[in-house]
Amino acid sequence: MRRTGVRYEKRSWEAGRLLIGVDEAGRGPLAGPVVAAAVAFPIGCRRSSLVRDSKTLSEGQRDSAARWIRAKASAIGVGCASVREIDRFNIRRATALAMRRAVDRAVGGRFDPSQATILIDGLAMPELGLPHEALVDGDAISLTISAAGIIAKTVRDLLMGRLAGRHPVYDWASNRGYGTEAHRRAIDDHGPTRHHRQSFMPVAQLGLGL
Repeated sequence: MRRTGVRYEKRSWEAGRLLIGVDEAGRGPLAGPVVAAAVAFPIGCRRSSLVRDSKTLSEGQRDSAARWIRAKASAIGVGCASVREIDRFNIRRATALAMRRAVDRAVGGRFDPSQATILIDGLAMPELGLPHEALVDGDAISLTISAAGIIAKTVRDLLMGRLAGRHPVYDWASNRGYGTEAHRRAIDDHGPTRHHRQSFMPVAQLGLGL
């Protein structure tokens, strides 16, 4: 298993710039918002074995890691893009919108985010509207991106758990809105809700009984 480190963070700190790591959760599900988080650690922060790619962590491990992140981070921002925005703009632009909101909330108006080094997971995203670096598999390499992914994932899971109480037939507490067989069957039997992404082909097809 690859260990997250602070190589990119140190490079930014040595240049006198804050590093903000950005990642998202929820690009692929059939229901619910896409959530992004932006995290910055103070200069000299050390890596933690708790913080690594959120996909490799159990729910309990993510919760423990999120507590460590919230205790150690110098800034955290969370941004969401709604299902309506996903359907209106497409998932890529909605993800960029959620990321921009997360960055803006992390800096909180204290400084211009262009004065920081912004490091995002995956490929470059010009739609973000801010200078940034992209790091493929960044959530497995950079402590700060990994932390952002964990915060985004835990927040989104919490949101989907709350929605599950209102719409129990779709089992969102378990599948978090992803297209499991049971979830697809529930859409076919009961139709989509306003929390389903109508622009996603499986929802459109199942909602029409195709």
